[in-house]
Amino acid sequence: MSDSPGSAPAPTAAPAPPAAPEPRPTTLRQRLAELRGPDVAPHPLDARALAALAANPGCGRRALLDGAGVDKTALAAALGSPAPFGQSQFAFMRGNAFEARVKADGGTELMRLLHERMGAGTPAPVPGEVRVPDLAAMGPEGRAARTALALREAAGAAAGSAAWTLLVHPLLALEVAGSPAFLEPDAVVVRPDGRWTVVEIKSFPMIDSSADASKVGAAARQAAVYVLALERVAGRVTGARVDHSVLLVCPRDFSNLPTASVVDVRKQRSVTRRQLARLTRIEDIAATLPEGTSFDLERCSPAELTAAVDSVTAAYAPECLAACELAFHCRGRARSAGAVEALGRGVRGELGGLTTVDAVLAAARGGTAPGTADDDPTVVALRRAAALRAEALASVPESAVAACR
Repeated sequence: MSDSPGSAPAPTAAPAPPAAPEPRPTTLRQRLAELRGPDVAPHPLDARALAALAANPGCGRRALLDGAGVDKTALAAALGSPAPFGQSQFAFMRGNAFEARVKADGGTELMRLLHERMGAGTPAPVPGEVRVPDLAAMGPEGRAARTALALREAAGAAAGSAAWTLLVHPLLALEVAGSPAFLEPDAVVVRPDGRWTVVEIKSFPMIDSSADASKVGAAARQAAVYVLALERVAGRVTGARVDHSVLLVCPRDFSNLPTASVVDVRKQRSVTRRQLARLTRIEDIAATLPEGTSFDLERCSPAELTAAVDSVTAAYAPECLAACELAFHCRGRARSAGAVEALGRGVRGELGGLTTVDAVLAAARGGTAPGTADDDPTVVALRRAAALRAEALASVPESAVAACR
């Protein structure tokens, strides 16, 4: 039926408003930039920092801060717990002088030591005939590309010949949490058999062919990072193989004469590789942080920075004091909480479910500790130790006990 004359037209439905665009997902790099501060450049990672990560792979705090590129030295100072790290000017000059001596004359002494320790089955390098390519280039990306090119050329020159190549301070790129980290080993040697060997030069002495175990361990972890980065380049070069043993060059006894030893870094390499793989998943750690958490040193107050740092779980151990800029802050927190981690990883492992000093003392004195039972082997051992101590003290004159106190 048609509308009657003069009737108003039927109203039309208003057009629906355009749908709001879906928010773009935040990438890992964007999330880390938000945590660091949008206007703050990321603090570059070096081999020493990556080696420290491998030394304590269970620390989410260090993994997140390093992955985000936060300057931990400045952060520790802002928290009121600065780390007294740094090398004395005398030690720095002595180390530079020793390294220059090792690399003098085209690396003659270095190549002699390497062939003597690791060159079985290869012709001896002839002084003056070792190739030492120029690795100069503009910027870190240019230097890394120049290093990769020099390594490919050295591999080609070594094939079917007796050519040795020494790369002094090459620059290697390693992707860490989606961003490149540029690493600079002391030297890399390309041998005639196609193997690439990392050389680490340290200024601590080898006395009677033996060096301080902790320093050797730190050097091995650092060298393992270089091995991983070098493997990325070797994977694109036919016939190239990266040696999993590195040459550690140190002063002999109390002189400035170089000596060397071979260090197998396969274990350190595996640990570092796992830790770097874990760094690529730090979005899982970041997802647990409270809303608004930021480590922006320019905009956050010390109280806000403290809350932000404490919101990330840490795995403190006394060994951190020699490797991590935040160790003194973490130690203070562990001590204030009475955590047994402050006594060392060995003690923490022995105490099982007893996580605080108060719980340990309560269990030893016959009390109850949360999460443990009277027949718990740790509780039994603590009470036995407490009984033996009381028995020993009972046999000592009171005056002697008072003097010890």
